[in-house]
Formats: sequence, structure tokens, C-alpha cells
Amino acid sequence: MRATSSTYSSGRAVSDNSYRQRGHLTLSLVALIAVMFGFGYALVPLYDVLCEITGLNGKTASTAATVIEKPDPDREVAVEFMSTVNANGAWSFEPVTTRLTVNPGKLYTVSYTARNELKENRVAQAVPSVAPGTAAKYLLKTECFCFTEQAFLASEEKQMPVTFIVDPELPAHVDTITLSYTIFTKNKL
Repeated sequence: MRATSSTYSSGRAVSDNSYRQRGHLTLSLVALIAVMFGFGYALVPLYDVLCEITGLNGKTASTAATVIEKPDPDREVAVEFMSTVNANGAWSFEPVTTRLTVNPGKLYTVSYTARNELKENRVAQAVPSVAPGTAAKYLLKTECFCFTEQAFLASEEKQMPVTFIVDPELPAHVDTITLSYTIFTKNKL
């Protein structure tokens, strides 16, 4: 009788075919791990793109919109303005106007006041959010401090404008939109 094994392991015969199967399984598992890591790495940018396209999660566009004013004088929508300072941020940050009644199709400008509370130069970034989330694609910003990083000198205070228009196509059941910004410290100058 002829042995088909190439090596003995723990007193058992191990076939060449078994080694190939283990090698294939190991290679498959390593490939699966690499694919899972790649998917996890790509998930955040894909989510951001999805939210920007659909307006899900209240995300608004990160670039200026080009609009043509066509006011609807027969319709009014309340726009509320809110602000939040990210944890560990030494900022004063608040809207100058907290509520404005607007006519869809007309441009409006409001400002936020931000102050660097530290005695060092810093850079901030504001991230917008709109509620209800379905209204995000109808609130179009033509100018916004959130489009770029904002450099602040030590203890500097700035008025930061946002110019926006509510698209007349906003669903009729939406009568209030909340525009909120969270300010983050990006780095020191």
C-alpha cells in the first residue's frame, strides 16, 4: 500500500490536497479582510456624497449655489437659526438673527457672530445642518462662511454672513426650516 501523504503531523497523514485547501482558505480570508477594510475606509466619503445629493441627514451643499430670484409673495416660511460649539472648543458662536420669515424664491442674508476665546491664533470650520432633513435640498446658499475655513487671531471676533434662498419648490407642508451650524477648531495658525 502506498502512502499519499507528504508529511506526518501529530501522527496523522496530511495530503497535498489538504495543504492546498488550507492555502486557498487563508488567501480567501486575507482577501475578505482587505475588501472589508477598503469598504470601511470608503464608507464615510460615500455617505457624505449620498447625503449631499439627496439632502439626507440635513446636509447641505458645500459650494455656492447659483440662483435666480423669483419670489413667491403668497407664501411664507419661517427660517430659524441656531449654533453649537463643538466639545473642547473655546468659541463664542451665535446667530445675530434667530428667526426670519421669508418668501421662497427671494435672497436673504443673515450673520453669525464668532469669537475666538483663546489668546492664540486658530482656524475654525463651521458645518451646517438643516431640519427637517427633507428641506436641506431646498435651502440654497449663495454665500456662506461654512464654505471655507475661517482664520481667527487671538481673541478676534467676526461677523460671518450667510446668503440663502428657499427654493419655491419646497413642499407645501414644510412651513419652518431650521439652519444650524456647529463650529469646530481645525488647527492653530
